[in-house]
Formats: sequence, C-alpha cells, structure tokens
Amino acid sequence: MALSIIFSPLLLSFFLFFSLLQPLTFATQKSYVVYLGSHSHGLEPTQSDIERVTDSHYELLGSFTEGYAYILEEFFSFVCLLLLLILLQSSLDSKEKAKEKIFYSYTNNINGFAAVLEEEEASSLAKHPDVVSVFLNNGKKLHTTRSWNFLGLEADGMVPPYSLWKKARYGEDVIIGNLDTGVWPESKSFSDEGMGPVPSKWRGICQHDTKDGVVCNRKLIGTRYFNKGYAAYAGHLNSSFQTARDSEGHGTHTLSTAAGNFVPGADVLGYGNGTAKGGSPHARAAAYKVCWPPINGSNECFDADILAAFDVAISDGVDVLSVSLGGDPTEFSDDAIAIGSFHAVAKGITVVASAGNSGPSPGTVSNVAPWLITVGASTMDRDFTIYVALGNRKHLKGASLSDKRLPAEKFYPLISAADAKAADQSEEDALLCKPGALDPKKVKGKILVCLRGENGRVDKGHQALLAGAVGMILANDENSGNEIIADTHVLPAAHVNFTDGEAVFSYLNRSKAPMAFLTNVRTELATKPAPFMASFSSRGPNIIEESILKPDITAPGVSVIAAFTQAIGPSDADYDKPTTRDNNGEPILDSTNTKATPFADGAGHVQPNRAADPGLIYDLTVNDFLNFLCNRGNTKKDIKLFSDKPYTCPKSFSLADFNYPSITVTNLNDSTTVTRRVKNVGSPGTYNIHIRAPPGVTVSVAPSILRFRKTGEEKMFKVTFKRAPKAVLTDYVFGMLTWRDGKHFVRSPLVVRHY
Repeated sequence: MALSIIFSPLLLSFFLFFSLLQPLTFATQKSYVVYLGSHSHGLEPTQSDIERVTDSHYELLGSFTEGYAYILEEFFSFVCLLLLLILLQSSLDSKEKAKEKIFYSYTNNINGFAAVLEEEEASSLAKHPDVVSVFLNNGKKLHTTRSWNFLGLEADGMVPPYSLWKKARYGEDVIIGNLDTGVWPESKSFSDEGMGPVPSKWRGICQHDTKDGVVCNRKLIGTRYFNKGYAAYAGHLNSSFQTARDSEGHGTHTLSTAAGNFVPGADVLGYGNGTAKGGSPHARAAAYKVCWPPINGSNECFDADILAAFDVAISDGVDVLSVSLGGDPTEFSDDAIAIGSFHAVAKGITVVASAGNSGPSPGTVSNVAPWLITVGASTMDRDFTIYVALGNRKHLKGASLSDKRLPAEKFYPLISAADAKAADQSEEDALLCKPGALDPKKVKGKILVCLRGENGRVDKGHQALLAGAVGMILANDENSGNEIIADTHVLPAAHVNFTDGEAVFSYLNRSKAPMAFLTNVRTELATKPAPFMASFSSRGPNIIEESILKPDITAPGVSVIAAFTQAIGPSDADYDKPTTRDNNGEPILDSTNTKATPFADGAGHVQPNRAADPGLIYDLTVNDFLNFLCNRGNTKKDIKLFSDKPYTCPKSFSLADFNYPSITVTNLNDSTTVTRRVKNVGSPGTYNIHIRAPPGVTVSVAPSILRFRKTGEEKMFKVTFKRAPKAVLTDYVFGMLTWRDGKHFVRSPLVVRHY
C-alpha cells in the first residue's frame, strides 16, 4: 500500500509527460527551409564530408523533434525531467524521426536542409545560435532571332569584326546553367554539331539518361530535376515527375535564348524567318528543372527545390546561372534565390535573374539582391504586324503571330465583349473574355473586342473562338499603354495599344452597324522607336533595400524567337553597357509613351559590344557584400555563417559607400555625400566627369578628373548631393553621372528622394 502511494504521483507524471510528448493531431505541419550558412569544406567535398554534414542536420533537427522538454522544464521538477529523458531515450529515436522529416540536405556549398515541421519546431529552430534563418518553402512564379542583330552582335546576317561574339569565341566552353522548367533536348538549339569534348571542369550528370527521359550530348551536357519541395505541397508524384524534360516550354525557351546553337531557317508559324541562336551559341548548356505544373494558385517553383539546384549547380562547375523566376521581394536571408545566388557569386559564378512580370506598378521588381544582375524586359526593332480596318476607314496597327486568316477578304460585324455577355455574367468579366462569360448567340460570326487584363491574352482568343467569333481585337487597358505583344492566337487576332483600343470602343459606341476586317500578319524590321519598356516588366523601387537600384539593366524580352517544347503547341503558353537611347536617338520610352526612369530600365539597354571594353568598372568583391550584410543588422555570428571563412564586420560602414554602380539617395534632407571607386580595365587614360543632375538637386564630384596610368589601377571619388534652393522634392527624381575619356562612357544612374 505504501509503495503504491509513493509511485502513484510518478506514474501520473509519466502519464502527463507521455501525453504531452505525443504529436498533437491538430498541429499544423508545413515544409520549411532551415538555412545554416556556409560549409567549411571546399568546392569538392568528399563523401565523408557530405555524410558528416547530413548527420549534423539530423542531429540538429533531432534535438528539436518532439521537443517539448525545454517547455516542460519550467513546470516539473528535475527528478521528473530526468525520468522524462529516460523515457524518451527508450521509446523515441529522435534522429530517425529527423530523417523522416528532412527531404533535402544541402551539403555541397549551401549549409541547411528542408523539412516538414510543426510551427513550434520551426520557431524553436529559428532561435538556435547556428541557424541563420527558417522560412516557409514558398512557391515562386516563372518570368518569360532578331535580338542579336538589334544588340549589334550581327548585321544583315553577318558577324562584323567588332562583334563581341568573335572576341569571346561565341562563348566557347562557357557552361551556362538554367533554373527553370527543364529542357526539350531534341530541339536543334541543343545540337552538338561542331562541338568539341565536354570541358574537363564539368562535374555534373545527365539524370535518368534514358531513351524516355533526357539524353545529353556535347552541347546539352547536364540535366537534373528537383521536386521534393513541390511534392511537399502536391503530395505523391507519379513517374512523369521524375525527369528534367520540359513539358511547359519556358525552360527550353530561356536556356536556348542564353546558349542555343545556330539554327538556320527558324521561324514561328512562318514569321520571323532567319537563323535562331543564343547569346553564347558555342556555350555548353545545363538544365536544372525546379518548376512544375502550377499548384496552390500559380506557385510552381518552390524554394526548397531552387536552393537544392543552386547547391548542386555550383559544384557541377557552371560559369553562369540564369534564373527567370521569382516571387514577392523578401528579406535576403529568407529568399532562396538570394541565398543560392550569394553562394554562387562567392564561388565566382555570375547569376543573372529576371526583374519579374508584375509591372507596370511601382515596387514590384523581384530578385533584388545586389550580388545578382537583375534584367528588365524591353522591345526590339522587329514587329509582327497585323492591321485592323474599321468601317469608318480608320486603320490601326496591331501585333499578332496567328497563322489563321479570315475566311474571306470582307468586313465582318464587330461587337464589344461587354455587349456579348452571357445572361448570368457581369460586363466586367465579359469584357475580359473570361471563360463562360460570353453568349455564343451574340458572338457567332463576328469579330470580338476584348480588353487586356487579369486572364491570359491567348486564352481570351480561345474563349472568343469557343463562342463562335471569326476574329478578335485585343485592346490594351490603360496600364498596358503602348505595349503590344505578338502571340500565337488560335484565331485571327490583333493586339492594339491603349489609344487605338479607345478608338475601337469609340467607333463601336457611335456606329449602328460597326464592321471591321483583319489583314494577314507580316514581319516588319527596323521599326521605331525601339527599344521601349514592356508594361509587364516589373519596376523599382527596391522595397527590401531602397538604396540598391533594381533592375540593373534592360534587354530584349518581347517576341523573342527561341526553342520551345514539343509537348504543347505555342498557343498553349502565355508569354507574358547600357544605352539610354532608342533607335531614334531619343530617351527610351516606357509603355505609356513617357520617358522611362531607372526604376524601369536600370542603367539602360545593354550594348554587348561596348560592354566588352567598358574602360572602367565598379568592382564588387565578396567582402563588399559581407559589409553590406553587416550594415543590414546581421551579427558577427550571422556573417560567419554566410562566409566560409572568418570575417569581422568593419566598425563603421555606410551603404552610401557600398560600391554599387548606380547611386541611390533615399533620404536627402540637406546634403549627402557618397563614395565610389572605379577600376581601370582598359589602357591608360584620363576620364572627365559629366553630370546630368536630378531636378531640384545639385550634384558635385571630387575629383572631377581621374587619370589612370596602368590597367588594374583603382581610383576613388566622392559625389555630393545638395537640395537646390527653394526646390520642392515630393517624389523620386533621376539623373546620370558619366565618366568619359573620348572613347568610353561609364554611366551611373542617379536616383534621389527627399524625405
């Protein structure tokens, strides 16, 4: 009896402990990325190195798995806690449970893991001294032949002696990796005809190299796929997901744009005939598939997979990484692309990323870390033109790549989609030509006018065709402005700008029997003005770090002809040293026909041939980036985790002295001075300053002359901004600072805001 009295409280304690330690049936489990910084091992870790790192991940998570002991310590005595630990020792193998939770261990260059965790576990891990950050495995979205002629790399089908292609041997043996939807290996863009042996520095693989999967060659030298982060949301994946083959088209298109071989006789449905090729036609290509069919709305490229691809690609031996995807701007330590690109840049790899497709609204630019190059999208001087003839004898210029033609050369009845709405649908949905919003009885046999916005451009034409339309006029909304895009529509269709769209609607409202006709599509070259900014291209300012101007530059991103998957037809997908002048010699325009600001085009439109001989460069090292992170509040511990070697933050470092090639001043009250340094990468010379000051601001540079006596010499200068007397600055204002020696023009955009 006495024994039972003594042990009953202990048994009750055991029961309470055991109950508390059981997984709660209502606990929310989500997939997270746990970022631990860098590894101490080199670029080529041994198997024992990898096993040691993996084991450390299991041990770290294991110490938190079912980890309520640290909470219970506050409520129970030491004796009870000791008994609890004995119980855990005998009944649970925390390390094994950690193995079940972790679905990626990043062991090569990036230290961390991805795991399915409860919110309490994630929160506790984030407090661990060895953990830089813990963030949800969120999804990111995809961002999407005349190009190289327009950029000056070729002229009239010939490669001139001054072309960067000749100087760079067409990118011979450079290895370009692409994080995207995979690759269609049978495309002629990835033919290895004329290619030599695979570079010895390549350490990658062709994953699942089978006749039904992806077969590599001397051009397409590597493929891998990463889907565990996607599976954490989608659930079990069948065998169709075990391949790097591209069934969507975006990855094939972007990879061939960067590294596609010469393909004579290329066209899209008979338009744009010529030789297609990538920016580096003799480069080697590697595809890392991280994007899959949309899930949870439109998320398709998940952080855990993106980080895994970066980790492997760095070890594979790539020289350049192309990333045409992104999400909402996020703090750098919580952003898989920012983390992965930091480790890539630290290993000497250039990372180029898209600005995003969320324009023209301000503050939408994605991929905003200073260590990667962010590129906006603009047009080139080739149009795929179709004309709209209205019954009032007005002719409007539109864009299209439709190979469909109207049945006969005659005028057809014209109707606004708002007037063709189904009985139970709103005018707004009908005007946008959304699925199910149109009444076939009102549409049949007519040309339908749809408004751009919300749903896909090509899908609007598909809905028009389903409703019985013989053709479509797609009119821009005000935000889309002057940008018109040639899509492979499924019926005769013309995309017209906002002004011309207004003319169409005006004609519809004033005419009792409106009529229209659409001509056949034709290719027009040397069109003007070009370039101008695409309305979809995401805009600054950089909402994560306003002092860093993003995008950095702009380049052709509209109606680019490149390879595509053969799994679907082109109509199944919706595509949506710099110069600041267009081919009229005028400032580059935005899609609204107003002058583009650096928030749209960065430092301007890329000019590859001039970039090969820039004269001066703003050199940035890994230490500069670490100083940048120091300034953003990262502790000595955090910096140590970012860097693979000890690094001490400087006692004082201002972002005003961060050697970024653009200069942004976000808090001009009276006077602000910033410091920059430039390195001479050309012959000896003397550079003089030229300043175009932002309105309402005075700008002075000291010294105003820089003399370089040898290559590699560096010089520092200071730029002082002062508010002009009586100036009223209520928003951002823009200018330009240029160093020039008679041959080189080294430009830095100036962005100033007064608070």
